[in-house]
Amino acid sequence: VRINSEKDELNKINQDKITLESKLENFNNYKKDTEDKIESALKNFDKLTNEATTNAELLKLKLEERDGSKALFSKQDDSFKLAANQMSEASGKYNEQNIEYIKQQNKLTTLQRELSYREAQNQELNKQKSQKLQQQDTELKEAASADEQLQKIDKNLLALYDEKSKRELSLTEAETIYFKTRGVLNELEEQLRVVNKSRQDSQLLINNLKDKFNDVKFQLSSVGERLQFEFKIGINEIINKEPDLNEDIISLESEVGKLRSRIENFGEVNPLAVEAYTEISERYHLIKKQEEDIFGAKHSLMQTIQEIENTATKQYLDSFEKIRSNFIIVFRSLFTADDTCDLVLVNPENPLESEINIIAKPKGKRPQTINQLSGGEKTLTAIALLFSLYLLKPAPFCIFDEVDAPLDDTNIEKFNKIIKKFSADSQFIIVTHNKATMAAVDVIYGVFMPEQGVSAVSAVDFRSLDNNMVLETV
Repeated sequence: VRINSEKDELNKINQDKITLESKLENFNNYKKDTEDKIESALKNFDKLTNEATTNAELLKLKLEERDGSKALFSKQDDSFKLAANQMSEASGKYNEQNIEYIKQQNKLTTLQRELSYREAQNQELNKQKSQKLQQQDTELKEAASADEQLQKIDKNLLALYDEKSKRELSLTEAETIYFKTRGVLNELEEQLRVVNKSRQDSQLLINNLKDKFNDVKFQLSSVGERLQFEFKIGINEIINKEPDLNEDIISLESEVGKLRSRIENFGEVNPLAVEAYTEISERYHLIKKQEEDIFGAKHSLMQTIQEIENTATKQYLDSFEKIRSNFIIVFRSLFTADDTCDLVLVNPENPLESEINIIAKPKGKRPQTINQLSGGEKTLTAIALLFSLYLLKPAPFCIFDEVDAPLDDTNIEKFNKIIKKFSADSQFIIVTHNKATMAAVDVIYGVFMPEQGVSAVSAVDFRSLDNNMVLETV
């Protein structure tokens, strides 16, 4: 850049040199013309001087003749009048010649003054020419020195390009290792999802077993109540009683017969018992069917909930990964390509209920939390997150209310650039007080009050105007 500047300066000096040479040539021509005019004026001056001398001698002769004519005035009145007229004419001619002589003398004085001025100007131009030549020599030396520095810079640049190629090769290898590690991580995450699904299925099976256990427990409770009511025997006595393997079956059958005899001796059987039993049995089957329907509905509902949760989790994780990728891309476009950012699930085992940590580490900073960033960096991070959500499902238009207030001029330029980029697909409405943002929009709407309590809107469409640069001269 410096060499180009020096070359421009050298070209400018050469142009000035040519201009000065042209002026000097014009001045020399003018000087020659002036000298010719002065020489011609001097010749005219000498001629007029000679004529004036001649006229003076003629006047002297006329005066002598006048003196001689005075004596003969009375006798030669006509001759005197003629001589007087001749004298008047000679005197008028002498006066005219004298006036012309004075004019030529003044003109000569003016030409001499102008010649002196032109000679002084010529000296000044020669002085400027020598200064420009010295400056040109200095600039040539500086240009030669700049060329040497440029050659050194070229050598350093080639070395840096070699180093860049080596680092790019190392980066490619690192990216290869990263993608391999990422693939292994994805496989482990998939295995983790399978294990979580198996755990959920096991939990569902345990819940079903618990339900069945409760049903059996309820049945045992009913049997226990019946035994207690009809036979005065607790169910725990029967459950806890150890069977006697040496028990005599014949004696037991005899005892059973006796018990049956006793039951027969109790009296006549209730004739309505069958109807009561049938009614209770129908009621029992109805309740049992309702219970089965309820458990079936519960099982179906649990399956539906599980399917919804699996689908929601899958869609949530897919959307989260897309938003995460978009966030990294937009963040680096707002900052630099070397900046680090990420979105991390606090509890990846339960993503739907998990909190999300936002990691933003601009180049040269290592903040522990996002609260340690400056106001402008927080704003740019929030804008990057908004656009990462926007890229997932673009909206027809977006409204920003003074989001650029904490940003400086450099970050304002980045913000306007990304707005221009996304405005090809969506319409952006920005409420702002920043002049740079106002200058970058297509249409600006200004709100003003023509009178107290009344607001009006004035629109300016910059798209209909010529965006030609106007340079102000001071």
